[in-house]
Amino acid sequence: MGDSQSWAAVPAAAERARSVLAASWSCAVTADGGREEFVGAHTVDEDGRVILHVPDDSALLTAAICAPRGEPSAVLEFADVAPVPVRTRIRARLWLAGWFTPEDGHLAFHTTRVVLREPAGAVVVALDEFAAAAPDPLATAEAHLLTHLADAHPDAVERLTRLVRPDSLHGAVRVQPLAVDRHGLTLRVERARAHGDVRLAFHAPADDVGQLTERMHVLLTQAAAAACPRALQRQRTDGDG
Repeated sequence: MGDSQSWAAVPAAAERARSVLAASWSCAVTADGGREEFVGAHTVDEDGRVILHVPDDSALLTAAICAPRGEPSAVLEFADVAPVPVRTRIRARLWLAGWFTPEDGHLAFHTTRVVLREPAGAVVVALDEFAAAAPDPLATAEAHLLTHLADAHPDAVERLTRLVRPDSLHGAVRVQPLAVDRHGLTLRVERARAHGDVRLAFHAPADDVGQLTERMHVLLTQAAAAACPRALQRQRTDGDG
């Protein structure tokens, strides 16, 4: 269940897809009717090409050697998992369809189709846009940034809820940081039987962690000047007995 809080300044689908790819540590490969999980076994070129490192006796390597060239024969799946424990931790899934060719002892994947699925739905990403896009500059640092915010600064997360419309906080039992990118911070608002996400957009994109720190300080300053949401006040009163 989503909230209607503003979702201004969000990454384009191609950028999101490249960010999922850049941050993923594992991938699942479906080929010849079988499915195999690989952890820490792939790298990604600047144009988004996936290189999979497999053992010499891998059945996947044998299948790639024997498969007809140019025919889609495999699907790679990457999951974007929220680093902070929240309900429904899978934020997105990325599928790449195509085929493998042996290259310098590894497998190079030639992508013919890119599909990104997020809570709002699935979208097919154009191959040229996918190759030209760059991952979000915070993608590989996001997990550390969010877990640090949730674990070391829960007071800051609570303060940021002052920037959220009271109706989006109605019935909230917990608020956690769900995602951050160069354009903004997303909070997960959990209720007794549902949840929703609200986005706090930065006043300008953050191209590195230093700029992100400044953007967060701006949000916290704005939150400090805002009134505490009535819905949250009611929760505190009810919780205090």
